[in-house]
This record gives sequence, C-alpha cells and structure tokens, in this order.
Amino acid sequence: SKSSSPRQNMPVRYFIMKSSNLQNIGISQQKGIWSTVPSNEGKLNRAFGESSRVYLIFSVQGSGCFQGFARMGSAIGCEKSQDWASSGFGGVFKVEWIRKESIPFQFAHHLLNPWNDSKKVQ
Repeated sequence: SKSSSPRQNMPVRYFIMKSSNLQNIGISQQKGIWSTVPSNEGKLNRAFGESSRVYLIFSVQGSGCFQGFARMGSAIGCEKSQDWASSGFGGVFKVEWIRKESIPFQFAHHLLNPWNDSKKVQ
C-alpha cells in the first residue's frame, strides 16, 4: 500500500493578499505568479512548509471586493519579477488560481477572524 503524504495531516492556512491595483491581479492570473513585500515572505514560506495547503484570497485595496483565490504553488524564491512596477516587492512564487470572480465583502461579513480580534474578513 502507498504511504500517505507527510503533509496530508497538516493544517490548511489562509491569507488575505491585498494588491494596490487590479493590474497586478491580472498579471497574476495570466502568469500564475505572485510577489509580495519582503515582510510577508517569511510568514508565507513558513506556512507553505508547515501546511498541507496555503490559500491566498486576493483583494484590491479600496475595491470593497475579493477578486478571487488561489493556492500557493511554491515557496517564495529570490528571483524578482519585472512584471510589477513596484520595486518594493520581494521574490516571485507560483500560484494556482482556483476562482477568478469579484465577490463583494458584504457576502463574507459572517466570517470573523479569531486571530484579528474577531474582525470581519475583508
């Protein structure tokens, strides 16, 4: 019999990824990559290594909506991408988009984040 994956029984992690503009979301959906600020990299890489799956829920700042969600497909590397105009981003990593749809925050107001003083997820 086949042995199960050692990561199979590990937790699933979720992160809200805020983008400064819709263009970055479009690039991510086209190329299957994402990049974030260096201060987020350690947390995401730890989650990727310690979890069975890491889901990223995307939202453009000020949009009042989620733009979809993806699964983190690789750890964050050192290579940077020229696709994003901001020089403040760190390394690139793979993402696998699962759903590309604009969903207003009001449809998720019943979701509360216990690690953020039970505030609404948005």
